[in-house]
Amino acid sequence: MREPDGTVVFVEVRGRASGAYGGAAASIGFAKQRRIVFAARHYLMRLASMPPCRFDVIAMEKEKGGVQWLRAAFDAS
Repeated sequence: MREPDGTVVFVEVRGRASGAYGGAAASIGFAKQRRIVFAARHYLMRLASMPPCRFDVIAMEKEKGGVQWLRAAFDAS
């Protein structure tokens, strides 16, 4: 996804039936974040210039009855 200002947004979508064990957003631990960042770097290497980037999470939980969009949920460092 690309924002109007040119920022490339990588989005991880997670769903959980319950909030047990921390819920959908908490299911994206350090190892999962590193895999997402690795994939993003692989994609970005193909571009002529490095655009600004952001990592968002969309968390869906049945118990909470909705969708939560966490902008800039984590970073690449």
